[in-house]
Amino acid sequence: MEPTAERLQLPDGYGHVTRTLAWTTVREALEQAGAYWVTTMRPDGRPHTVPVDGLWLDDVWYYGGSEQTVHYRNVLANSHAVMHLPDPARAVVVEGDVRPAKPPPELTRRLAEASKAKYGYGPEAHAYQGVLGLYPRRARAWTAFPTDATGFRFG
Repeated sequence: MEPTAERLQLPDGYGHVTRTLAWTTVREALEQAGAYWVTTMRPDGRPHTVPVDGLWLDDVWYYGGSEQTVHYRNVLANSHAVMHLPDPARAVVVEGDVRPAKPPPELTRRLAEASKAKYGYGPEAHAYQGVLGLYPRRARAWTAFPTDATGFRFG
């Protein structure tokens, strides 16, 4: 199900939004990105941000990491996270909840194939049993700020 798009409400002086982006455009940017930044919250409330690779598939962002990493431990304690693409001029920011995905075999196969196609390498399908998934609640994106600054709400 496609998320609902709406013009972002900007503060005075930021300019005017005259159109919204299509979700297909934003999805394509998420699928093609080679790097992502993920921000999680430490138990004491301090943010932790780290660059990681990942896969956007079926409107969920999948990424991994050792259970010993700060970002992994953080999402087990507090599932709220933000992921964004590196380019602020063509921004995509996704807010949601991260949890171990526990994908079925068909999805682990698709993730392995997608990783090999995107990065030229990737673990075998069974390795994706421990993958994390960011399930989006909201997203913001633009390609020509402020003209197309768009918010998306996921059902």
